[in-house]
Amino acid sequence: MSDTIIKVEGLSKRYIIGHETQERYLTLRDTVAGRAKKIFSFPSRLKSQKKDPSKEEFWALKNIDFEIKKGERVGIIGRNGAGKSTLLKILSRITEPSSGRINIRGRAASLLEVGTGFHPELSGRENIYLNGAILGMSRAEIRLKFDEIVSFAEVEKFLDTPVKRYSSGMYVRLAFSVAAHLEPEILIVDEVLAVGDAQFQKKSLGKMEDVSRNEGRTIILVSHNMAAIKGLCTDAIFLHKGEKVLQGNVYESLEKYLSFDQTELNRETRWKREKFFPPKNIYVQEAELIDDQTKDKFSLLVNLKIYSSSSARIGVNFRIKDGMGFPIALGCVHYDHSEKLTLEPGDNEFAISSFPLNMAIGAYKLSIEIVFSGSEVLDTLEDCIQFELNNEGLAKRKYGLMQSWGYGSTEIIFSDVKRTN
Repeated sequence: MSDTIIKVEGLSKRYIIGHETQERYLTLRDTVAGRAKKIFSFPSRLKSQKKDPSKEEFWALKNIDFEIKKGERVGIIGRNGAGKSTLLKILSRITEPSSGRINIRGRAASLLEVGTGFHPELSGRENIYLNGAILGMSRAEIRLKFDEIVSFAEVEKFLDTPVKRYSSGMYVRLAFSVAAHLEPEILIVDEVLAVGDAQFQKKSLGKMEDVSRNEGRTIILVSHNMAAIKGLCTDAIFLHKGEKVLQGNVYESLEKYLSFDQTELNRETRWKREKFFPPKNIYVQEAELIDDQTKDKFSLLVNLKIYSSSSARIGVNFRIKDGMGFPIALGCVHYDHSEKLTLEPGDNEFAISSFPLNMAIGAYKLSIEIVFSGSEVLDTLEDCIQFELNNEGLAKRKYGLMQSWGYGSTEIIFSDVKRTN
């Protein structure tokens, strides 16, 4: 017998979005007249084959296929609007798909939104029995697990208080505890765990890993917390604009996700200032990252166009962050090349290059800062250029290091500064 517990084939979900075509504020007379006009124009509208401009099709999911085996811990990752929550609602049988087939073997418990399945007027004790019954458990089964549920949720003092008086964190603790302890074969958890405090999140992730390893339950988790996905999940499904990009090992999927949007940016790694406020005497007009493909390793080569209202000697700071936003490299062009970083009134163009950097495959962000003698900050470009290092994108070299092994930290040492105008 196959150990596949969830099989999805050709899954799609379509929504019809309405667009307001009238004025935002209408009088009662305008509203009544508009409704009457729609009623009397009904036959003519049936004859018309023209597309209604006030309606638009939106495909939240498009032709999704995947399989999940028993006992796997699978993360669903992707940007906002990728279709993650829609997928979970369909798997939880809350929403019907527009097309496609889903085969689920076993009982599934879902934790998708704060308070789902709870009655606000009932106490915590009563809601445990109510939620358990919704999940298909008998009263005897619930009674057997009752003390464990209450202890894990840490709501003993408020057990007989109506849950409408609970905080969002208490809601989540109790709802998760019920879902995790009533022994479903499949546990589906959305970003809702982010509402809880850090200690409870850690406790919840540990519980999910425990029931998966020791009891063979399948876990499906949606989260924007990549550390949680990496720590709990063995595999991940990467969605983008309703389509499946990749399903595979969690490290492979995370690396693809973190670098996915950078691939297009690699074709135009240039930043240009469009707004000037407040007015500055010295500021960066343009910055461009160039990759010298003649070198064996990636190194920074940054072209800067700096405007100055007077003569001045400056320094330039560079910082590189990884895809999660953690700084992994820092360099300062001050004393070693200060005589070459002298500004004249007007536009000044420089090419600043570094020695090779030991960096792993992955997505990165470059920040640039203009300073006076390393102290006074004149202009800051935070995450102005985003780029990717891999075997196909920017820096087409055979990298041996993967970011899953560790990001490392390095000092950027600059080899030269040249005035180019």
